[in-house]
Amino acid sequence: MKLLVIAGPPSAGKTALVKQIVRHFVSEAKIAFLKIDVVKAYEDIELANEFGILTRKVYSGDLCPDHAGVMVLGDAVAWAKAGGADLFIVESAGLCLRCSPYLNQGLGIVVLSSISGIHTPEKMGAMVSLADIAVVTKIDLVSQAEREVLVQKIREVHPSVVLIETNALQGSSLQRLYQLIRLSDEVEEEGLLLKGNPPLGTCTICVGKKEVGWKNHFGILQRLDGPLAECLYRGE
Repeated sequence: MKLLVIAGPPSAGKTALVKQIVRHFVSEAKIAFLKIDVVKAYEDIELANEFGILTRKVYSGDLCPDHAGVMVLGDAVAWAKAGGADLFIVESAGLCLRCSPYLNQGLGIVVLSSISGIHTPEKMGAMVSLADIAVVTKIDLVSQAEREVLVQKIREVHPSVVLIETNALQGSSLQRLYQLIRLSDEVEEEGLLLKGNPPLGTCTICVGKKEVGWKNHFGILQRLDGPLAECLYRGE
């Protein structure tokens, strides 16, 4: 079974890209789809109704969606395999810019909108720098110059990433992506690992303490006048 993990900011065009991939492969492969979101999602219903594929969704609730992905992906891969899937697509809400949902197997795809601003790649952190493929969407809504600047910014963050520009609603220029999916290796269920390092650790904010100010907390902390690289640690 081949695995795609698709991430990106809200409204970047992730679901439109998923639909193009499913539309292209549905006649030749059995497809399973998992949506990881925070409180509400409808993509699983839309894809099941339109294409008749296996779908599920998971709400992360109080968890970061990328953390929820780490927790459920082992079971999810087993579920997709048990359903006979040849291609398993995971769409992450991707709201935690410090984390990365990509795994050491399969393909990690980040979706970025052309209209999100030229500095977006620098703000997305590991979601861009650890992706195998960057798909730039909505290219019909910006000038050629703006597109070229955005692509250059992506290259600065991740020089070796495979770049694909598309209007995902029409599915233009996606043949290279389809070829990369076909050439990708099948996943080994027992050997799945996060591709990147998780964040530094947890703190009292992570477990629900509401007081404002670093002196009221312990764990990995930061003060206003402290550089990011010099976070201080308090407590056991």
